[in-house]
Amino acid sequence: MLLRKRPLVAELKAKRILIVDDDVGLMRVTREALTAFLSCEVDTSPKPEYGFELALKKTYDLLIFDFSMPMIDGAMLYFLVGKAYENGQPPRRLPPLLLVSGRGDEARAQELLKEPGVHGLITKPFAINRLLQKVKECVPDIVSLET
Repeated sequence: MLLRKRPLVAELKAKRILIVDDDVGLMRVTREALTAFLSCEVDTSPKPEYGFELALKKTYDLLIFDFSMPMIDGAMLYFLVGKAYENGQPPRRLPPLLLVSGRGDEARAQELLKEPGVHGLITKPFAINRLLQKVKECVPDIVSLET
């Protein structure tokens, strides 16, 4: 008689997350927290231009962008990725966006929450538990590594 074992976490398909934030320290802490508590692979970039390239080269389940970055902010970056996905051959599905901001009460940040695909805003500084909760809301089938 063969017994079926439950798959190991490593065998489950890890979700892919892209973080673009010019605050390198916070970006690293966020990556470490996500990979420690959730079954996911995380790519990071402090530069929106490189984040854009990564978004075109790979497929992600969630995008986490800093709302306020020099040159291209998180909202503009999401818009540009969306346009590239829409016009690609074949067109691609745009993953949900989670914005991170030190100015979450700003009127523009609140307006962005009404945009399709924007699934939340986390204001800096934030608790890791809050981040994990929001990621689980955006990617409901992500596997927790907590025991």
